[in-house]
Amino acid sequence: MNKWNLIILGLVFLSNVCAYKILVAFPYPGKSHSILGEGYVRHLLEAGHEVTYITAHPYKKPHPNLKQVVVASVIEKFEFAQSLDFKKMLSKEVDFKDMFTMYEIMAVIGNRSLTHENVQKFMMDPNEKFDLVIAEWLYHHLYAGFATIFNCPYIWSSSMEPHPVVLDLIDEVGNPAYFPDHMSPVSPPLSFTERISELWNLIYLYRVLWFVRDIEEQAFRDSFGAAAAKRGITLPTLYDLKYNSSMMLANSHYSLGDPQRLPANYAAIGGYHIEDEIPPLPKDLQKIMDSATDGVIYFSMGSMMRSETLPMELKRKLLNVFSKLKQTVIWKFDGDLENVPKNVHMVKWAPQPSILAHPNAKVFVTHGGLLSTTETIHYGVPIIGIPLFADQFLNVKRAVRKGFALEVPLGYDTPAKLEIAIREILSNPKYREKVKELSFIYHHRETKPGKTLIHWIEHVIETKGAPHLRSPALHVPVYQKLYLDLLALIILGLIIIKRIVNSLCSSKSANKKKGEDKKKKRS
Repeated sequence: MNKWNLIILGLVFLSNVCAYKILVAFPYPGKSHSILGEGYVRHLLEAGHEVTYITAHPYKKPHPNLKQVVVASVIEKFEFAQSLDFKKMLSKEVDFKDMFTMYEIMAVIGNRSLTHENVQKFMMDPNEKFDLVIAEWLYHHLYAGFATIFNCPYIWSSSMEPHPVVLDLIDEVGNPAYFPDHMSPVSPPLSFTERISELWNLIYLYRVLWFVRDIEEQAFRDSFGAAAAKRGITLPTLYDLKYNSSMMLANSHYSLGDPQRLPANYAAIGGYHIEDEIPPLPKDLQKIMDSATDGVIYFSMGSMMRSETLPMELKRKLLNVFSKLKQTVIWKFDGDLENVPKNVHMVKWAPQPSILAHPNAKVFVTHGGLLSTTETIHYGVPIIGIPLFADQFLNVKRAVRKGFALEVPLGYDTPAKLEIAIREILSNPKYREKVKELSFIYHHRETKPGKTLIHWIEHVIETKGAPHLRSPALHVPVYQKLYLDLLALIILGLIIIKRIVNSLCSSKSANKKKGEDKKKKRS
C-alpha cells in the first residue's frame, strides 16, 4: 500500500470521528470536586471532543481543545470551607448533619458561582453553542439551567453512591427499609428502629427540599434570567427542569457501596478520575517510600479539612503514637510542627494515588471521602476511617462492614484508639486480603470507567437526549405508585357496601317491626 492510499484512509477515518462541543459545569470551590470535574475533562479531550470547563481551579497549561470559564474568586467567600475546623467539630460548634443548612448553603454557593461575571459573560455570548451539558449535582439543581440556555440535553453528575435525592431525579427513591440515606451512619441489614429512623429521615428530607424549593427557584432566576432574556428563551421552572436530564453518571461502584436496583439511565463510573498511568512520585517521596522496609502509613484528612486546626494536644498525641511505630508515616499536614519523630514525614501536598499505588503502602488513615475510599479499593490498601461530615460516615461504615477498614471516631481520645486500630490492621492479614478481593471486583468490569463515561456521553448526544433510557416512574404520581387511588376505591366500596348492608338491615328490621305491630293490633 503506497503513501497516498494511507493518506486517503487516514482522511476517511478522520471524517468519521465526531468531535462534539461539551460543557462541563463543576464550579464548586472544593478541590476534591474539581478533581472529579477534571476527570470528565481529561477523558473527553482524549476522545477528541471540544470542552468548555467552568471551574474555580483552572488548569495552568490547558489543552488546545479546552476553554476555561474561571470562577476562582468564589473560593475567597467559601463559608463551608471556613467552617471545616477540627476545634469547632470537637466542641460541636458546627453540625454538618443539619440537612436544611446543607442544602441552603450549597444553593447560595451555586448561585454565587453562576452570577460570577465570567459565567454571565460566557452565557451572554451568542456564539457559544453546545451539544451537551454535564452538570454536577451537589445538594442543588441550579447547573441544569445551562441546558436551557444552550438548548441541548444534559447529564447529571453525582459524586456519591446512589441515594434518594439523586435517584428521584431520574427514577424514584429506594426503599428506606434497606436503602439508607448517604448521611446516615447505618448500613443494611437494618434493625427495626433503624428502619423507622430511615423512613423518618426520608420524610424529613422531602420536607427540607420543599422548604428550599423557593430559594433554589429564585437563585435559578437570578442566575439564568438575563441570559435567557437575551437569547429570547422563556425559562421553565427549575422544578420541571431538574427532572429533564437524559441520565446520571455517578462516581459509584458496587465494590464500594451496596448493590441497588438502578434505572437504565444510571451509569456507575466510580474511579474514572484515576489515571491509567500512575504519575511518578516526587524524588523525595519516592526515596522515603522505597526505603520504608517496614511499610508506610499514609495519613490524610482530605483536601478540604485544615489539619492545622487540630488542637495542639491532639497533634502532640498523634506524633507520640506515630513515634512508637516501626513503620514510616507520611502525614499530609497544612502547617508546621516542631519535634517531629524521625519516622514521620510532614508534607503539605501529597500525590495520593501515587502513594497508595506504591507496594510499601500498608495502611491509609483517611476521613472516608468517596474519592479516597475509591482509590484505596483501586490500589488495594486497607483503611482506618475518621469520618467528619456528609457521606463519610456511611462510606466508613460500609468499608468496615465489607471487612477492609476500622473506624475511629473523632474525639480527644482519637490518638489512643488510632494506635490500637493501626496495630490491629498491621498484624491481622484479613484486612489486606479483603481489600485485595474487593480490588479485583472493582477492576473486573466490561470496560474501564473512563470508556464507560465516553460511551454514554456520546450515546446521549447521538440519540438526541436518549429519551429511550428515561424511566416511566418520572411520569407516575406518588399516589399512583403507592396505589392510593386503589386504596381509596376499596375504602369507598367498603363504605358503600356497609351502607347498603345497614340499609337492608334497617329495612328488614322495620318490616319485622311492622309485622309485629300488625299482629298486636289483630290480637
